[in-house]
Formats: sequence, C-alpha cells, structure tokens
Amino acid sequence: MAAANYLSSEDQFVCSICLDVFTDPVTIPCGHNFCKNCITEHWNTSDRCQCPMCKEVFNTRPDLRVNTFISEMVVQFRQSAQQKASSSEQQESKPGEVPCDVCTETKLKALKSCLVCLASYCETHLEPHLTASRLKRHQLIDPVENLEDRMCTKHDKPLELFCKTDQTCVCMLCPILDHKTHEFVPLKEEYEGQKVELKKTEAEIQQMIQKRRLKIQVIKHSVDLSEKDADREIAEGVQVFTALKESVERGQVNLIVTIKAKQKRQEKQAEAFIKELEQEISELMKRSTEVVQLSLSEDHLHLLQSVQSSNIHHPPPTKDWTKVSIRPSYEPTVVRAVSQLVKTLSKKIKTLAKAELKRVQKFAVDVTLDPDTAHPQLILSDDGKQVHTGKVLQYLPNNPERFSLNACVLGTQGFSSESFYYEVQVKKMPEWDLGVVRESINRNEGITLSPEAGFWTIWLRNGNKYEALDDPAVPLPLKTQPQKVGVFVDYEEGLVSFYDVDAAALIYSFTGCSFTEKLFPYFGPCPNRGGKNSAPLIISPVGVN
Repeated sequence: MAAANYLSSEDQFVCSICLDVFTDPVTIPCGHNFCKNCITEHWNTSDRCQCPMCKEVFNTRPDLRVNTFISEMVVQFRQSAQQKASSSEQQESKPGEVPCDVCTETKLKALKSCLVCLASYCETHLEPHLTASRLKRHQLIDPVENLEDRMCTKHDKPLELFCKTDQTCVCMLCPILDHKTHEFVPLKEEYEGQKVELKKTEAEIQQMIQKRRLKIQVIKHSVDLSEKDADREIAEGVQVFTALKESVERGQVNLIVTIKAKQKRQEKQAEAFIKELEQEISELMKRSTEVVQLSLSEDHLHLLQSVQSSNIHHPPPTKDWTKVSIRPSYEPTVVRAVSQLVKTLSKKIKTLAKAELKRVQKFAVDVTLDPDTAHPQLILSDDGKQVHTGKVLQYLPNNPERFSLNACVLGTQGFSSESFYYEVQVKKMPEWDLGVVRESINRNEGITLSPEAGFWTIWLRNGNKYEALDDPAVPLPLKTQPQKVGVFVDYEEGLVSFYDVDAAALIYSFTGCSFTEKLFPYFGPCPNRGGKNSAPLIISPVGVN
C-alpha cells in the first residue's frame, strides 16, 4: 500500500518528456506541466508549438515562467523521497536474512523470492511484480536462499516435475532425455500428496505419544499397587515379630528393611521407565513439531526435498513398551524371616506359607513334556504329563535337542518374561531332579547342575538327601519328605523358588538370578536302579491334591 501511494505521488511530479521529477517546472496555456528545458527543446525541434500531452496547437510560442507552487511541491517531494530512501537503509539485510538480488550497493532485506525469475527482491525492486501484468503471473514465496538449487543441474531448467520412479524433482527436459520410462507428476500434485502423508505421520506420532502417556499412568498405578502389597507384607511381619522379645524385634527390623529395599528398587525401576517414556515423548513431540512446521510450508519444492532428505515419515526409534510393567515381587521375604523362629512360630509359618503358595499358584501354566528332548532311556506317557526311566535304551531319531548322556527331559514351552508356576508329584521316588534350565544348555555331554551351567534345580538322593544345586550346593534339612513339589519362577525378579505343596512350605529359593534366555521346565527321573526308582514324575494340575 505504501508503494502504491509512493507511485501516485511521484506521477504528479514527473515530467512526461524526460520521465523524471520536475526541474524548473513550467505550465503552458493548456494547463500541462513540463520541465522548462524539456518543453523548450521539444518546441525547438518541432515544426509547430504543440502540447506533447493534449496536442493543442499554439499559434505563437507561449512565454514560459516557472510555476512556483509546483516547484515548492517538487522540493517537498524530493525531501520525502530522501526520507523514504533513508528508511529503506534501516531495513538493510542482517546475517541470516535473505538479501535483495537487485540492490547494487547496500543489500536490503528481501520481502519475496520469485520462483520464475529465481531472484529475491526488496520492497522497492518487488514493485514491478506487483504492478506489471506480465510479472503478476510469477509465483512469489517468502524469501529463500540458494534459488539456484531450484534449477536442474543437468539441463539448467527450473525444477517443475516430480519423478515418482526415482523420487526426485526434475525439470521439463528430464522426462525426455534421462527418465524416459518413468512416471511423473507436477510438483504441486506431489506436494499435496506429501501434505496428506505428513498429516498421517503427525496422527501416528500423536497416537504414539498418547500410548506412552497411558503407559506412564499404568506404571504409576502399578507402583501404587506394589506399595499396597509392601504395606501388607510389613503388617504381616509386624504381627509375627511383635509377639517376640529382643530377637524377634531384630527380625522385624530386618524384614522391614528388606521389603522397603525391594519397594525402593521397584520405585527406581518405575522412575527409570517414566524417564525413558518422557524422553521418547519429548523426541516424538520434537518430531511432531518438525512435521507440523513442514506440513504448513507453502513451498512445494522445499517440502518435497525436505521429505526426501529426511526420515520425517518414520518416527524416531522407540522401545516396545507392550510387555513392560511394574509388578509386585513374590519373593517369600516374610516366610524366610519367620523360618528362623520355627520352634516358636511354626503355626504362623504354616499360615504365611499357605498364603504365599496361593499367591504364586495364580501363575500356574500348563506344562507338557517334550519328547524331542527326552533321553532314549526315558518313557513318556501319551499325554506328556508323566516320565520314568526304563531299563533299556530306545531307538529314537537323532535330534540336536535331545539329551544323549543324562536321563532328563524338558517341557515343550519356554518362558522369557513375567512369572510361571507348575507342580510335580515325586512320591515313591528315592531320586529325582527338578527345576528350570536356560535354552542353550549342553545336551550332548555330561552336565553339572549349577546356575553357572544354566541349571536352577533341587534334587533328592538316597531317599533322604535333599540339596539345592546352588554355587556351592546347599543341604536342605527337610522335616518331611515332599510328595508334590511346586516350582515358581519370577523371570524379571530373577527368582526361582521350590515349595512343598502339601506342607505349604518353602523348600528353597534361588535369588538374584540373571536370566537372558528362555527358561524351560526341567525333569530328571534319574536311573531306574533295577526297579527301585521306577515311579514316574507326574506333572499335576495346580490346586488338585
């Protein structure tokens, strides 16, 4: 608008002969104004005195006198023009701003860039594009640098098409000379399509952000539940140990410290998860901002080149949070603490152990024996629930998963997360091995049952010698012989516990284990011993006596 006013004012003070601002303006009888020298020279070279504007003819040459009013207005106009020029100097382009390509001395800040002329213009030099009908058809955009990048480097023509085959911007000659069989669309068509894709990408990212925010709420809720479980365990422990004197009070303190430490670990784990989720949300929101900004661009080429040169449609790498959770730990803390006072608290121990067993039994799974892993001397039932050792070796197909030296067999299903529990009947057996093993254990050589070798097991030998095969082995002075053994694994907690199901008593726990592979249920019915150890190991339904 300011430029239009400027032109309107300038037209009033421009001589129609020299097309410049008046110098010594004079008015002739018809009312038109000219520079004194311009109209004088015009009449000197003409056959008659005629107005150059209206063509009125004068019989005698008029006397020329300077029009003082117009002369004063011209002076004011020149001063105003100088002030505007001074104002323009204040708009000199700064570092990081696009300068005008036409300015010869001081480079003013460009207001627009022309995609046809491949040049950027300040306010003054942009005026022809706003007024000239031929230039009005040119496409103007916000000022950008490196307009030469919008030219085909091979044919020196503007990039006006998009090659869908090569996913690149090309000029009008490229389809003829270099991309003859390729598919092409106008830049605007591809631009519109990419804007649609950007909206889809933005929606996907927002959905990912929402899922992670919901996951944070789930984790926080899990922490609350864990805290309640910790409070419950503390209450149970306090109820037991307050009945004792000094020795019981020491046990009570130790119990609370243990449970609090466990709860603290869970809280730290939750904080770590939340921090990681918030970091992913931050990265996703950053990508979302980039997508939104790019989708708002009106520069077709810039948008397409940005999409092609980046992974804007692919959200940043994130973790799969589907199986991540904060769950209560089922390590039998209270049971082990009370066991030290077995003489005076045997009844309470049994009550607590029953409650503990009921909790882990909620993680019962259906275990079936895998015949492809069974040693040739083992005999499996048709339903895969029983196994005993025969007297002779069977002729079985060679299988790399089969145990070749030790009389043992694995369950068919492996577990690599969360918790699981199963029960095995062992009555009338003087020898047996039970537990879990990692998937990569050696099956074709003699094995050593130890956590270091990938085995977390207990066994019975000679009918009365129970041991936990830890590093080193731990004797288990059991008062009664278990008839049914429960095996519980908390994979994430690194816990393997064994229970006497009928007595509702904890037999032994491997704690602080580090699991990195699938774990498989392990069954070793041991040698037949001439029929003395011919009873089977039986996988029993949980909760059935």
